Amino acid sequence: MDGATVSVAVVTSRTEADLIVGLLESHGLTAAVLADDAGGQYPQLQQDGVHIMVAPSDEASARRLLAEADADAAEPADDA
Repeated sequence: MDGATVSVAVVTSRTEADLIVGLLESHGLTAAVLADDAGGQYPQLQQDGVHIMVAPSDEASARRLLAEADADAAEPADDA
């Protein structure tokens, strides 16, 4: 990802951030994790959260995908 980026989400762990980046990348977006945790060696330094970054041109698509994923997660499972 070249140039400027924007944060589309802030989560509490690098693992969660990596899953979100995978979701975005599976839909053709380029995304990256930004965390001040010494490359994952000191997760206790993640006190300001872990940011998911995308190019400004992908921001709207990324936010839409994250909102859809959040809505899907909030729906109760259908045990039919």
